[in-house]
Amino acid sequence: MEILYDLLKVIHVVSFVFMSVPLFNLIVVSERGRFGPDINLPVDTFMENILSGGAPRCFAFQSTVGISGILLLILGPIGIEAIWTDWIIGSKTLLLFVLIFLLTRVHLKIQPEIDDLFAKIKEGEPVSEEIVSGLKPRRALRKKLASICLFLVLTIIILGLQVNTVFAPALNLLLIVLAALFARRAYSKGTPLGWF
Repeated sequence: MEILYDLLKVIHVVSFVFMSVPLFNLIVVSERGRFGPDINLPVDTFMENILSGGAPRCFAFQSTVGISGILLLILGPIGIEAIWTDWIIGSKTLLLFVLIFLLTRVHLKIQPEIDDLFAKIKEGEPVSEEIVSGLKPRRALRKKLASICLFLVLTIIILGLQVNTVFAPALNLLLIVLAALFARRAYSKGTPLGWF
C-alpha cells in the first residue's frame, strides 16, 4: 500500500507540473507580439492551434490531479474529510475547481468565438475591422484568464508544499504576493529572462 501511495504522490505532483500550460500560453502570446499588431494569418493560425490544443491536455492533467488528490486523501493518514476540515486541502480543492471552471469558459466560449472569427479570414485578403475588433477583446480576455490561472496554479503549489507542515502566515502572504507579481509580469511583459 505504501508503494501505491508514493506512486500516487508522484502522479499528483507530475500532473501538476504539466498544468503549467497558462505560463507557456502567456509566453506564446508575448512572442506573437514580436510580429506586430496586424493579423499575420500563418503566424496567428499557428498560435491559435497551440493555444486551443492545450485545453484538452490541461483538462486531462486537472482530472489526474483531482483524482490522485482524492485517492491520496482516502489512502493516506489525512482522510477524505480533510477537504472540509483542513484549510490547506480545502483551499487546494476549491482552487482546482476554479481552474477547471476558467479553462471550461475559455475552451467552450472564448476559443470557439475566436475560431469563428478566424474562419472568416480569407488568405491574401485584408482582414476586416469587424474581425479585428472582435478578436482583440476576446484575445485580451483569454490572456487575462491565463494569467489568473497561472496565479492559481502557483498558489496551489504554495499550498501543496504545506500539506504536512504549514508555513508561517507572513511567509504564505509573501509567497502569494510573489506569485501574483510573477503572474502579472508574465501577463504584461512575458518572461524573456525566466523569472525576470
